[in-house]
Amino acid sequence: MAKISEEMVKVAGNVIRGLSMDGVQAANSGHPGLPMGMADVAATLWLRHLKFDPKAPKWEDRDRFVLSGGHGSMLLYSLLHLAGFALPLEELKRFRQMGSKTPGHPEAGFTVGVETTTGPLGQGVGNGVGFALAERMLAARLNGADRNLVDHYTYVFCGDGDMMEGITHEAAAFAGHLKLEKLIVFYDANKITIEGSTDVAHTEDVGKRYKAYGWNVLDVDGHDTVAIDKAIKKAKRLKGAPTLIVCRTVIGKGSPNKAGKSVVHGEPLGADEVAKTKEALGLSPEAFHVPEAVYEAFAVAAAGGRRSANKWKRAFKEATADEAFAKLWKAHFEDVIPEDLAAAMPVFTKPTATRAASGMVINALAKALPQFVGGSADLAPSTKTWIDGAEAVLPGQYGGKNLHFGVREHGMGSVMNGMILHGGLRVYGATFFVFCDYMRPTVRLAALSHIPAIYVFTHDSFYVGEDGPTHEPVEHIASLRCIPNMTVIRPADPTETAAAWIAALKNKKGPTAILLTRQNLDVIDRTLTLPAQSLEKGAYTLMQTGAGTPELIMIATGSEVQLATAAAKAMPETNIRVVSMPSWELFEAQSPEYKDAILPPSCTKRMALEAGSSFGWERYIGKDGATVTLDRFGASAPYKDLETAFGFTVASVCEKARKM
Repeated sequence: MAKISEEMVKVAGNVIRGLSMDGVQAANSGHPGLPMGMADVAATLWLRHLKFDPKAPKWEDRDRFVLSGGHGSMLLYSLLHLAGFALPLEELKRFRQMGSKTPGHPEAGFTVGVETTTGPLGQGVGNGVGFALAERMLAARLNGADRNLVDHYTYVFCGDGDMMEGITHEAAAFAGHLKLEKLIVFYDANKITIEGSTDVAHTEDVGKRYKAYGWNVLDVDGHDTVAIDKAIKKAKRLKGAPTLIVCRTVIGKGSPNKAGKSVVHGEPLGADEVAKTKEALGLSPEAFHVPEAVYEAFAVAAAGGRRSANKWKRAFKEATADEAFAKLWKAHFEDVIPEDLAAAMPVFTKPTATRAASGMVINALAKALPQFVGGSADLAPSTKTWIDGAEAVLPGQYGGKNLHFGVREHGMGSVMNGMILHGGLRVYGATFFVFCDYMRPTVRLAALSHIPAIYVFTHDSFYVGEDGPTHEPVEHIASLRCIPNMTVIRPADPTETAAAWIAALKNKKGPTAILLTRQNLDVIDRTLTLPAQSLEKGAYTLMQTGAGTPELIMIATGSEVQLATAAAKAMPETNIRVVSMPSWELFEAQSPEYKDAILPPSCTKRMALEAGSSFGWERYIGKDGATVTLDRFGASAPYKDLETAFGFTVASVCEKARKM
């Protein structure tokens, strides 16, 4: 703990207010209220408690700091600048401008020191739970009697808006259940939102709610730096539960005319009010002014972190002298994917639902990849995502590989994002495909942040059958495909399913969704066609009934590949090519020459077959194309009856093809 005087902590808090006001004023856009309200808490935490080293911003055992209310980003940027991270004052002056390192909301991987992308309220709380869970799981795996390489805290700042969002309920309940004692959340309880006082919509006792979740709850004056310091110390001493520190604050603290009012939430103070506020706080009227003594105080805190980092590095060097441990650490923190992983995949010989095939693949992967963990939203028996022989992660027991996320899809997605951003674990999460809607905001943030999450979405079409339209995804595959950086894979058979998993693991630039069937699919005879590893190109020719340029191309995904193959064989009079296209995104990454070889421009008669929306297929079938798709909601009936009713039979496909 850095030895910084009480007076200096208070001065630092006011300097943070000044920088935040100036940044928002220079941009004529932004949110000064949160940074000004939480400046005292932030200064106390960063100067006296946070373990960080700006010269090693990715040091594995650093404390994690998450600003869930990302609209208050000038607070984080001010802290990073003052603490010596590679964020010069010029970048604060370019707040919210094109190309600056200070965008309106913090973005992971874009600004050094920013741990996660925040902005949509509540997501940072879920990410923080993921950071804290990853820390405990890695400590259980990698620490030992003679080493303690994983031992740090996760600190989260959140506000009234975060507390109202449903995702924080899911994530906080999960954290309380798991007793994540190294998670400390600071609740900026200023009782103000955009529309005014929180009394108009939010009157619950948040502290009591968190106690019901199983959290420790402390209450503090958010402007009393002595009390804040004591609360943090106490939170660190408390064991067996995460801690919520309720910080009673004033939004826009220091502003003579706007403090405590909703107007200060999301508008610049104005030049006159900035000047008055600086005078009231004893700050220099100069914009972006930082007293040298404040830089020196943060340098002292950073030096303490650097000593901790150097001590850790020595311990790490000693521990990794053991080759077996060095290999284990590398597998976790470099996410090592063996080149020969395909050889470890199961061999499929009989009709199998791709969800069941995926379950067998998951178990094979778990043996080969120590960093590989995952779970489902209370659906493991149906999604087939349980790792046999491995323990579950339970309260106080974090060494397992299986996660019980509970019926919390949205929370699951956000926790996954935090776990992966923490580093050290490759995480999958599973639910029925139709319920990806419940977690879409977290999927979008994974894509935006280039987080390599793997989503196992089963029951991928109307073939769910009797459960009916509430459980039969229709528009979902199109909605996932339109997300930038998202890779969607819908394998055609059990063997392609194994290839899909390998492709997903190799994709470290964004999330991958693997869409899997409830119903059995035949195993495609690979002695008669290309190997399933061709899936990595996104699309490939599975068969053709004649030579040369085809007269008709049938492009299919998932279970409809075998429908297309059967229909093509039923039309021997026509030269038909069947293309398995498990992934649009992987196909679009190929060369123009490859794409033209699979889909020759000279063949304009094309048909798309997919048990989902036709939306988007025009890019591949053109104006002369036809679709065997579903542009209505499903129905409750045995899937064979639905197959006939919706036109997914060989006879109906052939009829459409002949009309073409």
